[in-house]
Amino acid sequence: MGTIQRILVAAVLFAGMTIGKAQATELVLWHAYRGAEKATIEKVAKLYESKMAGKAKVTTLAIPYDAYADKISASIPRGKGPDVFIYAQDRLGGWVESGKTVEPIGFYMDDATHKQFLPGMLDAMTYKGTIYGLPLNYKSITLIYNKALVKTPPKNTTELVKIAKALTDANSGRYGLAYWYTNFYFHAALMNAFGGRVFDQDGKLVLNSPETVASIKQMMKWYKQDGIMPTEPSETLVSSMFNEGKVGMVFNGPWYIGEISPNIDYGLAVLPVVDEAGKKPMRPWLTIEGAYVSASSKQKEAAYDFVAFLASEEAGLLLSLEGRQLHTNAAIYNDKRVASDRILKAFHDQLSSAEPMPNRAEMTMVWSPVTTAMNKVVKGNSTPEAALREAAAAVQESITALHKGR
Repeated sequence: MGTIQRILVAAVLFAGMTIGKAQATELVLWHAYRGAEKATIEKVAKLYESKMAGKAKVTTLAIPYDAYADKISASIPRGKGPDVFIYAQDRLGGWVESGKTVEPIGFYMDDATHKQFLPGMLDAMTYKGTIYGLPLNYKSITLIYNKALVKTPPKNTTELVKIAKALTDANSGRYGLAYWYTNFYFHAALMNAFGGRVFDQDGKLVLNSPETVASIKQMMKWYKQDGIMPTEPSETLVSSMFNEGKVGMVFNGPWYIGEISPNIDYGLAVLPVVDEAGKKPMRPWLTIEGAYVSASSKQKEAAYDFVAFLASEEAGLLLSLEGRQLHTNAAIYNDKRVASDRILKAFHDQLSSAEPMPNRAEMTMVWSPVTTAMNKVVKGNSTPEAALREAAAAVQESITALHKGR
């Protein structure tokens, strides 16, 4: 934050004083964290309060994730809700287009803030050229393997299939590879490797492209022809199979680490290169969570000051080392504790071949139709071409209705 902005913040805080007694500016933060993430964000809030020497108080409120996005959409435009909230970039475009939800913050930012983030992170918080949030942490899937079953992780899909086939015995319920392959989020790593996209650079829907069709056919080859993956995939199934030693490799994210049994000696590696896609790397979607100033906040300058602290190196170290988050502040990766942490390092290594998830308003309309399409293909009820055509038509219909309603 620049000098002028800090003067503004100081003025706001000073305005909260009463005669003879300073009254702290009260900020409310909404998030959807649990466990260590929840405990650490609360610790960071207390640290901020101490640095403000009684001039600010932060109340944190954890919202159940399933209800979180709807609660933001329903509360903030009506003048209620938090001063600051944390959410991933995929909803940003929709909230900006609907209005009265997210406050632009570019005015508050100085050069140092612009430069402090890992490459591409601030882009995820930018919509139509305007910055609406500061990036806090990122998540993507990577390769996680059982060291007792897989001695050396595969570097390409030829090696992946070879190792997986050697481990697979369908009669005894053992497989070489497991991931939620009917879920579009998890499938995106293959789609992006083949050059498939949801939208082109002009925002046109290109969901049913030949490249996306090819990626689904590749997934079906692993499932049907190679027979290396279990049927009826789900997060619960993947977790239980891995913990029972019934699968050698999984594709999953940092949220999954806490579910791994202490009896499993596991390793992490970058997702393999896809030989069938011209030796292009698997490119999982990168989800970037940001901290946003609520459009309904009555103390936006003070709210931004707290957001800037959340994105700082000091807060980043706490959120990474104790909250187990992959913070976006580039400086923390120079810290020996972060650099020597095998989990943080592994997901940081995956970052170079990850693809930021689109933050367009239309993205929320994609998930259900495409996941339905993929389930139809897996169950043998449709071809990839037909299923994607149907999904694209459903998405386009929703997009057209959205634009007519504006």
